[in-house]
Amino acid sequence: MNQTLQTKLKKAYSRKFKSIQKRIEHLLKDTKVNVDDLPLNDMKTLTDILIEKETYTLKEDVEKLLEQKEAIERALHKKSDELQLTKYEIFNALEEQLKDDKAVHMLHQIKLQSIDLYDMLSEMVESAIITALEKDTDGDINDSIKEIIKEITFESIKEGSLNTIRVRKILSTILATTIEIAEATPTKAEEILLATLKGMRSGLIKSIDRFKQRLSFMPVEAKHILIEDYDTIIEDLNQTDTLFSQIIITQASQSSQVIRKILIKLNQEMRYDLEELVLISKETADIIKEKFSNLARIAVKKADFALHSPKAQEAKRMGIQAWGVAKVALGNAIKSAKDAMEKNKK
Repeated sequence: MNQTLQTKLKKAYSRKFKSIQKRIEHLLKDTKVNVDDLPLNDMKTLTDILIEKETYTLKEDVEKLLEQKEAIERALHKKSDELQLTKYEIFNALEEQLKDDKAVHMLHQIKLQSIDLYDMLSEMVESAIITALEKDTDGDINDSIKEIIKEITFESIKEGSLNTIRVRKILSTILATTIEIAEATPTKAEEILLATLKGMRSGLIKSIDRFKQRLSFMPVEAKHILIEDYDTIIEDLNQTDTLFSQIIITQASQSSQVIRKILIKLNQEMRYDLEELVLISKETADIIKEKFSNLARIAVKKADFALHSPKAQEAKRMGIQAWGVAKVALGNAIKSAKDAMEKNKK
């Protein structure tokens, strides 16, 4: 780094002028620096000093805000945990007051709908399936596990976004947890996995159907979220059967040979049994297209307006400049190669 240039620039820099352009003009004039003649290192020294001087206060503000953000996130996490724990205490206290099994069952249904299942999905699936296995006295394990997984899948998916990443994570977590139990219970592995896959499928269908029913009554805020993610939701709905099969294949590839064989077999068999899932997904996608395509077009116009913002224009300018740099570099490389070839010919 050119220490003389750095010292001279720092000493001459002044904020008495109102605009960045004026400040830079006077800085270059006072220091008699001709930017066209600067080598790369000196140009970098100049830009580093300008950025340091011009953004010092902004950097401090950003750092303070980041500290506040981290503090808020920690507080949110703590309060979210407290909220969950308080809900557990309420339901547990109510359960202790109940004597009738039917009332207990009703309370459990409400509990399932009232707590955040996403954070405790794996543990809940494990506990539910193990309990079902332990209480399997009538040989109806398939129906029990299917119903359990159906409800857990539905309750986990229903309140959030239907985007692929979230649904994939929920279904993958449920299946991965079930696989662990199946590996520990080899004599019932296929039964457990088949019931789980059927339950996941039914829960997913139920979630999409609920979303379809709610489209008609969706508030303006939710419509805004929907049209912001319009293309993604349509695409995701048109490939729910593929997503379902991919989750099975992915989990199979990460499992033992025995489980892998069972899952691949079940996936092949279930491919012909996904018609309901495909149908409900298509119907939902069609409703979204019918009701919200105009709103989506308005959103596109707004996005088009955003493309003309200063930030977008700067990105475009930098893209053109990057192309220019690449073009010069490529031209130099070609020239060097040609010169070498000419030299070899001689």
